[in-house]
This record gives sequence, structure tokens and C-alpha cells, in this order.
Amino acid sequence: MLFSDFEDYSVIAGCDEAGRGCLAGPVFAAAVILPLNLEIQGLDDSKKLSEKQRYKLRDVIIDKALSYNVASVDNLEIDATNILKASITAMHRALDGLKISPEIILVDGNKFYEYNKIPHRCIIKGDGLYSCIAAASVLAKTFRDDYMQQIDKEYPVYLWKQNKGYPTQAHTAAIIEYGYSPYHRKTFAVPTQLKLF
Repeated sequence: MLFSDFEDYSVIAGCDEAGRGCLAGPVFAAAVILPLNLEIQGLDDSKKLSEKQRYKLRDVIIDKALSYNVASVDNLEIDATNILKASITAMHRALDGLKISPEIILVDGNKFYEYNKIPHRCIIKGDGLYSCIAAASVLAKTFRDDYMQQIDKEYPVYLWKQNKGYPTQAHTAAIIEYGYSPYHRKTFAVPTQLKLF
């Protein structure tokens, strides 16, 4: 994972989000600036890593990053706008917390809104190509997983500790049986297409 395509820039921020496809919980995003010559062994798209690998890498990323920040947009704001806008808002909030201003922003995916007139590039599957995006992917995923495990203690019937809010069969069945929690995204269709309210 190298920055050869962006060699004219010395401060590059990677951005990614986690939780777009969930039925419950916030969408999280991270922004990470890594030293350009840094190679972190095993770093990859968080979806390709085991939970143990993600948390091990998170410690390395936090230790080695020149700057990083994690932010979120909750389910109420997601329902009030839409998940695309919420995801980009979360990325902007993550960028707001960086201690260094990036010269360019690399974003995983194909949609982003201009941020503080800083150039940006949207890169499909960028979390498997650029280390700063992969690092953002790992941070967004692990911090969101931590959050979902915490709220699982309030509403254990939805099994968020296991499914992290994604639309598994068990999660869907729990929504049908118990209805929505305050953390559910009410604008998201339950896979069964059943009306719950």
C-alpha cells in the first residue's frame, strides 16, 4: 500500500466509514494521517480482517499515526437526512478533529462533499489500496463495534454484541418480536418488509 499516485502531496488523510448497512446504531467514520514511508504489516480493508487482527492493528495505527480522529452520526440524524449524507457528515466530523490539516483527502467509495476547499479523491475499494484509508477503515469499524457492544447491555434481545446492528436473521426476528429500540433506524426497511409501526 503506497502513495505513489499522490507523490506530490506530503500530508494525506484517509477517510472511511462503518455501519452504513446496519438497522441500528450510528454510522462511524475515521480520518487518519500516516507517515508516508510507514508500512504497517497486515493492514488491509477491515472487512478482510478478523476481529482480533482489527484490534491489534488499531493499537498500531493509534500509536503510529501523525493524527487521527473518529466521529459518528446517530440513528436519529440518519433518519432525518439519509445514510449517504450521514456517512459524509461523519467523515467531515472526523476530519474536523485532525490536529494536522491534510493537503489532500482520500475517501473510500464514490461519493464525498467538498471539505474546507481541500482537494479530495474518491476511490472505490480504496481501503484495499491505500494504507491511510485502510487505517481509517479499521478505526471506524472497531470504534463502532465497541459502541454496539456497549449498547447491547441496554438491549440484549437484539444480539448487537454478535451482529453489531447488521440485518441478521436473529436481529430481524428480535425486531419483529420486540419492536424498535431507541437506537434503531426507522427509515431502514427490515428485510422481511413487515410494517412494525
